[in-house]
Amino acid sequence: METIQLKDPNTPPSDEVLKEVLGTSFDAFDELMKTVRNAPYDLVAGWNYYIDGMAWLCKVQFKKKTVFWLSVWDHYFKTAFYFTEKTKPGVLELEISEPVKTDFIEKKPTGKSIPLVINVTGKEQLGDVLRIVEYKKRLK
Repeated sequence: METIQLKDPNTPPSDEVLKEVLGTSFDAFDELMKTVRNAPYDLVAGWNYYIDGMAWLCKVQFKKKTVFWLSVWDHYFKTAFYFTEKTKPGVLELEISEPVKTDFIEKKPTGKSIPLVINVTGKEQLGDVLRIVEYKKRLK
């Protein structure tokens, strides 16, 4: 069973902590963070400890819009994007892998939002994540 990591409110997610938990996936995490913080993305990532989930989560934003959430698991991290029925067709038109599209199609809405979650274990998945970031950033 998979378990979210970074559960200690007194241990913020430093690079050292992240390297230990993510292992070989840390390189993908590091590359993603460096990429989205710079042009053309210009996103801001902030870690907060959320009492309701009892874990540290990273909210990645463009101006005031949340683009995606990032959570750390044992040897991988998850990026979670949220879309609506109105924006769902645009996601399905993106040049992203079919398994990601299939998973998104099968997801049940959470309220009015449809989650698109990618479990990232390596750099080869960053193309999909970045194409979704570009789409999400363009949405009004």
